[in-house]
Order: sequence, then structure tokens, then C-alpha cells
Amino acid sequence: MYKRRFYRCMPYLLVIVGMVVMVYPLIWLFFSAFKTGDEIFYTARLLPERFSFDGFRDGWRSVGMFTFTTFFINTFRIVLPMVAFSIISNTVIAYGFARFKFFAKKQLFAIMLSTMMLPSSVMLIPRYIMFRDLGWLDSYLPLIMPTVFGMPFFIFMLVQFFRGIPRELDESATIDGCNSLRVLIFIILPLSKPALFSIGLFQFMWAWNDFLLPFIYISSVSRFPLALGLRLTLDVTTAVSWNNILAMALVSMTPLVLLFFFAQRYFIEGIVTTGIKG
Repeated sequence: MYKRRFYRCMPYLLVIVGMVVMVYPLIWLFFSAFKTGDEIFYTARLLPERFSFDGFRDGWRSVGMFTFTTFFINTFRIVLPMVAFSIISNTVIAYGFARFKFFAKKQLFAIMLSTMMLPSSVMLIPRYIMFRDLGWLDSYLPLIMPTVFGMPFFIFMLVQFFRGIPRELDESATIDGCNSLRVLIFIILPLSKPALFSIGLFQFMWAWNDFLLPFIYISSVSRFPLALGLRLTLDVTTAVSWNNILAMALVSMTPLVLLFFFAQRYFIEGIVTTGIKG
């Protein structure tokens, strides 16, 4: 009897252990943000001896003439347009693949999917040269404009989701006098909220955490997003204040954590139902 209970509890114990292993670095980050610089490295205690907010106050000031207020505003100036354009462009492209018949549709869809196999690093130099010739360097256009033309991963997600929506709804709306655009707006989009939330959350998370592309295309400190602002605090000749860096890292990740917890129902539902085909 006890052996049977043990085997029943074993999967739950493994899940709990795995959760602790994954969550512990975040817990350590949270408490370390309230420690002093010396306490972070010279004590093994998880809890600080005294909760100090010096890391948040001094870290927010950053270095030089720009504070993290500037970096937060710059990040939103990048992320929000990317999320909006991603939702709009990918929805329109996926709607065309899912609901219309046109020449070489299957071939074009296969070519689009094949681009996901191409490493993004291969495109860095060609893209840099193209954006340099367009005069877009040291601006947000190299980050925002690619989302206007859609992303293969998001297109594939939405195509699969749209295929799960019965075509009879489209036909009924067409009989009532709706054209293709009205069918998309009033029939498809209201039923696709989970998938659209998933795309928005994915794009928000990727754009918020992106370090490489802003580092390549943006050179002015006044235009730095959070990722580069955090890196800027390490580019000093004096000793690194790790409590400041950890405090700002905690502040930087807070919007992502809040967004996930408030939108997780739509996110999980969108991921689960994306693979359903009609």
C-alpha cells in the first residue's frame, strides 16, 4: 500500500524538484537585489541581513546622463510597434494562405516555411548592408520594419489556427453580404484571440529581451533599450556594482512576468489549439 502511494507521488515530487531548480535562480535574483554588493559574494545566505533599496535607487540612475527611464521609454518605442505590426501582418498573410486559392500557393507556403531553417546569423551582414544603404542605422527602423512583412513562425501558427475554424462560418457571412475583409474582421479575428495573444506575447518577449540586433544597429546611448542599458552599467572603469545591476535586471523582467501571468490563459489556449486542423 505504501509502495503504491510512493509511486503515485513520485511524478509530483519530480515536478516539484524540477520547479525548485528552475525557479531558484529567480528567487536568488529577487533577494540579491536587496543586498549590498559585498553581501552578494561573501555570504551564502539567501535572505539579506537587511533589506536595502540602494541598488534600485542607484541603479536607476545608471551611468552618464541617461537614467533607466530613458531606456524603458526606448524599449516601449521598439516593442509596441513590433507587436502591433506582427499581429496585423501575420494575420493578413496567414488569412490568405488559409482561405484563398492562388497560383503556386503550396510552393510559396513551402518556401516560406523553409526560411525558418535558415540561421538568423547568416542574414546579419546582408541586412546590415541593406539598412546602411537605406540610411536606417542608429534608428529603430531595422528592428521594426521586418515585422511589417510577417514572420514564418507566426504565419504558420495562424494558418494552422485558421484551418481549425469552420469554413461554413465564412460562407454564412458571405451570404449575408460580407466581403473577405469583413469576414476576417468580424468572423475570423474574434475567434482567433488566443492565437493573436500568443503571437503578441511571443513578439513582446523576444523584442523586450533582444540584445544582439539593437547592439548592431543602434549606436547612440540616448536610443538604447533596456538590454543595452543593462550592459552599459558594466562598461565602466570602476568596480562593478552588482547589486545595482541585479536590481535593474529584476525591474526589467517585471513587465514580462506580469504580462505572462495576466495573459497566460490566452497564451496556453493559443498554443494548444494552434495545431488543430479543420
